[in-house]
Amino acid sequence: MGVAWGVWVGMGLLVGAYPTPCQEPWRFALPEQRQLEIRDPSQFAKVRFPDLPPPTTVKTPEEDVVSLHLSLDEAIRMALDRTEVVRVLAGVTAVSSGRTIYDPAISNTQIDAARARFDPRFGLNNNFFRNDDPSLVVTPPAPAPPSVTGVPQHAYDMQMGLAKDTATGGTASMSVRASPIRDRFMLPGQTLNPRAPSSTELSYTQPLLQGAGVRANTAPIVIARIDTERSFFQLKDSVQRMVRGVVEGYWALVLARVEAWAVRQQVEQGQEAFERAAAALEAGLGTAAELAQARSALATFRANLITAEANVLQREAALRNLLGLPPAGKEILVPVTPMATDRVEPQWDALLELAAQQRPDLIELKLILEADQQRLDLARNQALPRLDAVALYRWNGFEGRLPDGAFLRADPNDFTEWQLGVNFSVPLGLRRERAALRQQELLIMHDRANLEQGLHAAAHELAESLRNLAQYYEQYQAFSEARQAAWANLEYQLADYREGRGTLYLNVLQAITNWGNSVSAEAQALARYNVELAYLEERTGTILESHGIRFLEERFYTIGPLGRAFRDRPYPQSSPLSASVDRYPSSEEASEKALKIDGPAPPRRGQAEPPAAPLPSPNPQLR
Repeated sequence: MGVAWGVWVGMGLLVGAYPTPCQEPWRFALPEQRQLEIRDPSQFAKVRFPDLPPPTTVKTPEEDVVSLHLSLDEAIRMALDRTEVVRVLAGVTAVSSGRTIYDPAISNTQIDAARARFDPRFGLNNNFFRNDDPSLVVTPPAPAPPSVTGVPQHAYDMQMGLAKDTATGGTASMSVRASPIRDRFMLPGQTLNPRAPSSTELSYTQPLLQGAGVRANTAPIVIARIDTERSFFQLKDSVQRMVRGVVEGYWALVLARVEAWAVRQQVEQGQEAFERAAAALEAGLGTAAELAQARSALATFRANLITAEANVLQREAALRNLLGLPPAGKEILVPVTPMATDRVEPQWDALLELAAQQRPDLIELKLILEADQQRLDLARNQALPRLDAVALYRWNGFEGRLPDGAFLRADPNDFTEWQLGVNFSVPLGLRRERAALRQQELLIMHDRANLEQGLHAAAHELAESLRNLAQYYEQYQAFSEARQAAWANLEYQLADYREGRGTLYLNVLQAITNWGNSVSAEAQALARYNVELAYLEERTGTILESHGIRFLEERFYTIGPLGRAFRDRPYPQSSPLSASVDRYPSSEEASEKALKIDGPAPPRRGQAEPPAAPLPSPNPQLR
């Protein structure tokens, strides 16, 4: 007892401590977990951010950045090249969709896992025994006392078998068994030592009701295939949202740059008006009220410019996030693809037909219905009684050595067995199986209702896109006319104000404001129109095809069915995306300049003009 206690204590001291709380203690008897063991963050794996420059802000000097001209086609290709985890646009930022290019390949492994049921199973068991059972021996004549003795036996038992399930639900097997036994000495009356009984057996069991049928037995494989297809179309749906997000983020950046350009024009005109008011007051031709009004308007325009430039940086950051670029760099993204200005009039019936066939979310609902139909077949099969046909044939062998040393062997063909039978069993009522069947039938109804709802929602989304396309294009045309009218009014008001014809500065200020608002409204309507075109393609499920994007299949080598001792086999690894084709036009100048929006002419400087009195700017970038 002392030695055993010392060994027990020593093992406790050796393995009682363990390196980290996340590992299970290695003890003979594991203790209860009675407290929370949370590691310090310093104990986790170290990860490092790459070297990144600070982000660009409205206070970053202009000489510290360079322009990177980027077309929409290049932006889409850049996003596809950097896609392992699919990112989607969410407001003014990009977030992970939760889908990766590895998901379909991961789901594909379940097909082989379901097929494994039909793989042959080989088993080999070897066991060695030594038996020595004591027995009571009475030696006559009485009253001699009885004695306890035993006969040691050495035995070996080998069982080897091969079994395989069939697609019809049956199980075929073949097994061999040999059990040689050797006694230490031969007992009186014993004829063979050693002796070796053996047998060879063939058997087949075929279900006739429950478990029978190819459809019921291959349903798990079909379901695994459907799940792989679902994973693929889920990935495709997220990639569609990513491409649409790149288009939307690109046009949002163009719109932000147009709005910032318009506000810069307002700042320039406000600066000119303030200089004129200051000069007029100094010459005794103006009033302090006009100067105060000009100062207030200029300060408001400059504040609006800070907001507009910050919006440009925010939209650029969202696009960089979608493209997989770092949050900052030495270059700023300058869009060079002009927005489309032609009217598109899609055909309603063609849109419905495309969406019903191509939309990934509708395809997924169809796949769910297919998978549940397979599960319904399984449930119907499980609701049947168990009725199995059994067949067995066995050859028995026996051999051993006689006391005189002669060897005796029986011919196995002389000692055969066969068995035929039909086994029946059923839980009275089949309550659980019938409940599962009812549940699956209800799930089919549930899935059909979801598919109908998906079609209903898709139709409403397509109708919304058509309404939006018509609305945004009409708004674009109306705001274009309003912008031209505001520009003409601004020219007249500026001309009268510059010539001193008695035009109030309030009229000039109103004209500048109206022109800037009309420019922003026109660009916003056109940007919404272009974004809605991308939404329409996404809602019909054709945005990837229209951009020439397709999924590839990358493979990798890993352990095959023969194990590590043989060559690895190629298996699906991921589904990366191909590059898109060129679809959008591009130019050498920025997208906002391609809109050909009329801007105010630079202030005219002449000898008769009063001296300038500039207002100090809080941000040198805005001067």
